[in-house]
Amino acid sequence: LFGVIVLVAWLVYGGKPSNDLLEEFAAKDRYEKRAKVDDAQAANFAYKVVEEGKTVQVPPHDVFALVGKHLAETKAAPVKQDTQVVPGGAEQKRRTDAEKASGATTDYSAVDKLTPAADAPIDPAQMEIGKVQFVVCSACHGMDGKGASGASPLAPPLENSEWVKGPVSNLIRIQLRGLQGDVHVQGKVWPLPAPMMAPLAYQTDEQIAGVLTYVRNSFGNKGSAVLPEQVKMLRTEVGKPFLVEGDLIKP
Repeated sequence: LFGVIVLVAWLVYGGKPSNDLLEEFAAKDRYEKRAKVDDAQAANFAYKVVEEGKTVQVPPHDVFALVGKHLAETKAAPVKQDTQVVPGGAEQKRRTDAEKASGATTDYSAVDKLTPAADAPIDPAQMEIGKVQFVVCSACHGMDGKGASGASPLAPPLENSEWVKGPVSNLIRIQLRGLQGDVHVQGKVWPLPAPMMAPLAYQTDEQIAGVLTYVRNSFGNKGSAVLPEQVKMLRTEVGKPFLVEGDLIKP
């Protein structure tokens, strides 16, 4: 009986080895599943019409073609907000050239003169605003403010930093314009990738003042509060090139 079965199998499958038979049976199931997946994808990518003249789904390639055509035909919109200015872009260059031609300069000392006294009480509400905003900063500086000297390898420490304790105008400008290149902190050079810190000009005056006040009074730092009015005075910095250490007032 065994010999008869082997002979029949040999005649039916043309003498294929047993491993080929097993592969054929397994492949059959895979082919059936693949066919179902292909059918489902074709159905999902096809046009669907719920009623006459109303198409509710369009194949992706048609969507991409339509969007591409729209973008190609759309003219670039003029910059309406300072936060839309791309550092190093054409609008930023135009503004910088215009400022140089006018001879206008920003009086950073006027901003720093508004800084409250070092012993003036800090508003707890402002510290809470800053604590929330610092979540963004902590990605590079760490929640403990130790930066690259702690668990985070990306940024200089804020802990006991002379820059944090120094002129308020420095911190506001860094927040609005970003910072790149080597920076000296606590007698050590921190050579970090450029841009080291991206501009965060999308934050409101109150948020920037809050986070800077929080940093100036955390991680071993003790400093005066930063006022929203001071941030507002320096909004003209938005859209200018990234700062380097040499652009700042030495603490």
